Order: sequence, then C-alpha cells, then structure tokens
Amino acid sequence: MGSFYQNGIVANLHDFSYGTSSAGNYRKLENDLIKFSKVNPMELILPCLFSEITGDALPKIISEINQTKFLNHIVIGLDRANKKEYIEASKFFEKLKISHSILWNDGPRLMELDEELKNKGLAPNEFGKGRNVWFCIGMTLARGKAESIALHDCDILTYEKSLLAKLFYPVANPVFNFQFCKGYYPRVADGKMNGRVSRLLVFPLLVAMEKTIGRSEYLDFMKSFRYPLAGEFSFRKNLLPRLRIPSDWGLEIGVLSEMQRNHASNRICQVDLAQKYDHKHQELSENDDNSGLSRMSIDITKALIRKLATQGNIFTLETFRSIKATYYRAALDMIDIYRSDAQMNNLNFDSHIEEKTVELFALNIMKAGESFFENPMETPFIPTWNRVLSAIPDFLDRLKLSVELDNAEVKK
Repeated sequence: MGSFYQNGIVANLHDFSYGTSSAGNYRKLENDLIKFSKVNPMELILPCLFSEITGDALPKIISEINQTKFLNHIVIGLDRANKKEYIEASKFFEKLKISHSILWNDGPRLMELDEELKNKGLAPNEFGKGRNVWFCIGMTLARGKAESIALHDCDILTYEKSLLAKLFYPVANPVFNFQFCKGYYPRVADGKMNGRVSRLLVFPLLVAMEKTIGRSEYLDFMKSFRYPLAGEFSFRKNLLPRLRIPSDWGLEIGVLSEMQRNHASNRICQVDLAQKYDHKHQELSENDDNSGLSRMSIDITKALIRKLATQGNIFTLETFRSIKATYYRAALDMIDIYRSDAQMNNLNFDSHIEEKTVELFALNIMKAGESFFENPMETPFIPTWNRVLSAIPDFLDRLKLSVELDNAEVKK
C-alpha cells in the first residue's frame, strides 16, 4: 500500500497509483515490459489442480492474462487429473491466446519419469504444490528460452492483469539489480481480516524465536517481508538450476530461506501487487494434522526450525517449550492490535476464534519440534535440478519431449 516504508534489508517497491492514475501506470508498465520481452523473454508458471478448472477464480485469471502483451509462454502444472480430466483441462486452456505447455503430472509419461527419479533417490517425497512447481521449473529450464520467470496460484478471486505486470517488472527490467521478487498485499476481504497463518503464526513465531534464540540475520530477513506466505514470486533464470524447493507446505518459507542463504539482500525485493486480494481459504482442521491450516502450521514451523538449525542453533525440548510460551504471549498481544485495527476499519473481528486458532498453532509448534527430534535425518527439500542433471544428463530433454507428446495427443 501507499507508504514509503523501507527497513534497509529487503527493498519495498510500492504502488502509489491506486485510484485515478492506476490505469495509466499499468499502461506504462506494460509498454516497458513489451520492450523488455524482446531481449528478456518472460514465462509464467501456473501450478493448478483440476478442481480449479471449474472454480470461480481461474476463468477470470485466464481472461486477464489474455489481455497482457508481454508474456512469451506459460507453463501449466496440472495435478490430480485422470485422462478424461486432462483432456477437459487442455480444452479449457485453449482459451489462452498465449503459447503454453501443460504438464499432466498424473499421466503415464511423467509418472514414468518420476519413477526413474525414485530409483535414483531424486524424486520429490510427496505430491503437492512443491512437486508441481519443481517439475514446472524443470520444463522452463528444458525449454531454455525464458530469462525472467514468475509464479502464482490459480485460486486468486480478485486477479487483475496489473498484478502480473508488477510481479514481473522488478526482475524483467534490465536496469534493476533484483534477482528475486516477492509479492505482498492486504489480506482483507468480505469485511474481515484473512491471512491467519501469517498474522497468527508466522509473525509472532518469528518474534518468539528471536527472543528465545537471539537475533540473527535470518530472522531479521524473514521479518522484513510484509506477507511471507504470498504465493506470488518471480526470479531471474540463473536462480532456478540450484533452487531447493520444499516438498511440503513450507514452500513459500523454504524459497525465502534459499534466497537469504544464496543471495545478497540488495538483490531481493518485495512489491505491492494489489489493493485487494482474496483466494480460496483452507479449513483450520483442528482434529487433523494432515490437512488444512493445521498441517500448514506444522510444516512452516518445521521449515523455520530446520533453517535455524543449519545455522548452528541448538534445539532441545526445553527450547521448544520456551518458544511455545513466548509465541503464545506474542500472538495474544498481536490479537489485541488486530482488534484495534479491525475496529478502526469497520471490519468484523471474532477474538474467540482468533484465540482458538492461536491455541492450535501453539500446540502445533510443539508437534513440529517433536517431529524435528524424531526425524533428524529428514530431507525435506527436493533435489536441485543441477543435481538431477548430474545424475541423469538427458532428463530435461526427455521431460520436454514427454510434455510435448502429451500435449500433441490432445490436439489430434
């Protein structure tokens, strides 16, 4: 939103054009991006579930993307689709006016490649967004044409073409120094605050970890992001071959951790993408640790613990008890602030539900800590594409061929 805030660690790129000048600003960005695309081709990655084909969000996303003029190609990763559903999805994506490739992740050709990776100990550990994104990145590398790559989800109900332009611009502009860009936006919709996992878990947990373990460059870096769980980010091509992607729900935190580890903070930025933003909401799933926000909170906490452990921090059960207690107090303090914020903005706010959510997250912090102790050799990251190519040099060529054959069969 419109502020001049900078914290000196990660650059904040604002949008001051909301209102009467927003259309003119978009035209300026698009004209620049069209020029950049001639020497700096741009590809978009869309990780997608078949169920989203019939949802409310994706048709509007396709309509908005069709109005852009700077994209060179789109790579679509399709999950949870049988053959009939893959054919239906392919027909749906024919609406796209931009050239595109569809990865049928459940199809026999890609599953055969996945089995080959398993035999080498290189396959993703589980199905999900992380695996989908990883294969899409592989396809982008196999094509070898993109210089700038952006990624976003397919469940954004408030999608506008300006979001895509603002997401690409920092890494596509050859004058800018940025290698990686993360999106942010206000999580307010339907008269209430959303973004529960960021508001009620990530922000107070980072505060608690700093108080318990001590200040670190990593925690300062993570606290710099205004919406760390945003699913929208963009890269320059050179980052992708050695990018380690988590296979669980810690994808967004894991990618930020990789950026902090491998790149100077002055090569990283975050950009204001939208004045309003809403997407499909996950259930809290209080009684099921394997789904919904409960699963997400455990995976995110484990991702933060693992990162801090790699920096030499020692964790004991007493450490986790201290983190949990400190987190709980910090989260309750933040609820008081959110209540004031909601009241000033005429938003509905249920303190009881907020505190019940915090109680669940506090319990899951301990579960994440216990899991960390029980599985000290856990390798949550999918191998880098550099490692895959070292073991199987022609793998990307065969991935590209498999995708092309799948796509060609549908068009017959």
